[in-house]
Amino acid sequence: MIKPFVPQLVYFEPNALEYPLGEELKQKFEKMDIEIRYTTSHNQVRNLPGDNDFQKYRVAKSTLVVGIRKTLKFDTSKPSAEYAIPFATGCMGHCHYCYLQTTMGSKPYIRTYVNTDEIFDAATKYMEERAPEITRFEASCTSDIVGIDHLTHTLKQAIEFFGKSEYGKLRFVTKFHHVDHLLDAKHNGKTRFRFSINADYVIKYFEPGTSPLIKRIEAAEKVARAGYPLGFIVAPIYLHEGWEEGYYQMFKKLSEELPQDAQNNLTFEFIQHRFTKPAKRVIEKNYPMTKLELDEAKRRYKWGKYGIGKYIYTKEEETEIKDHLYAYMKEFFLNAKLEYFT
Repeated sequence: MIKPFVPQLVYFEPNALEYPLGEELKQKFEKMDIEIRYTTSHNQVRNLPGDNDFQKYRVAKSTLVVGIRKTLKFDTSKPSAEYAIPFATGCMGHCHYCYLQTTMGSKPYIRTYVNTDEIFDAATKYMEERAPEITRFEASCTSDIVGIDHLTHTLKQAIEFFGKSEYGKLRFVTKFHHVDHLLDAKHNGKTRFRFSINADYVIKYFEPGTSPLIKRIEAAEKVARAGYPLGFIVAPIYLHEGWEEGYYQMFKKLSEELPQDAQNNLTFEFIQHRFTKPAKRVIEKNYPMTKLELDEAKRRYKWGKYGIGKYIYTKEEETEIKDHLYAYMKEFFLNAKLEYFT
């Protein structure tokens, strides 16, 4: 059973304690008897325990840095939303394929930001610029925020903030089932709560440290009963031996476990597996025994933004993936909407 995340080590940046949430978290971690250190900046978080890079990486993944978000210019987040809203960075999961492997680089620790009012003020400005159009904000571009929210309640605060907004909507996705504290949030239908799901093979071999599929589905049922719009991201869609049957069984299990009344207004997002050369190097260093197929010769190269291209499946494989998964979705969830395939 995956227990809710508890950091082994917590760092506080100096200004974090000037915010009520910073002080509240300090008191909470002191009561939990977690080691607390102080740092002038998250960039100075060094000398983590461990005899080698492998051990230090794992300690970093269980280290939390409490700080303030200085950059309040939001990144775009297509195709999921108009903007990424930054509440946290980093993740306690150990998914081998994760793109955070490279964006986090040598700093795989988790960061949470305590200046939430400033983040909400920035979001308000973005909404005002686009009004009366709806502006969607994605809260899980750089983290699995549900994984730490039982400690911070930042996400719960955001759900209620957008619940009151006229032109804003919130979205996030998780691989964790620790959702109970979010069920009574006043969301007013303005937050789409999504779960990342995958074939058994992918979860077993590439998603250690995350909740099992059945637990994610049970959590999705609770979320639907709490009135949230519900969605599922199938990602990364990964070609393995028997993948057609693996993904068919995934959809079948989802339809069997999810109550009928929770199956209304469902959305799906399909994202095929991809990797970059820098990601491959980091993945092979952090997970040297991984079974993840990272052979550039078997993929096609697609230019990406910032000049870093990625390796994705061939056109033929891509068509096959899309056709199979779309057919499964329609077989089990006739009224569901596919938001995008990428």
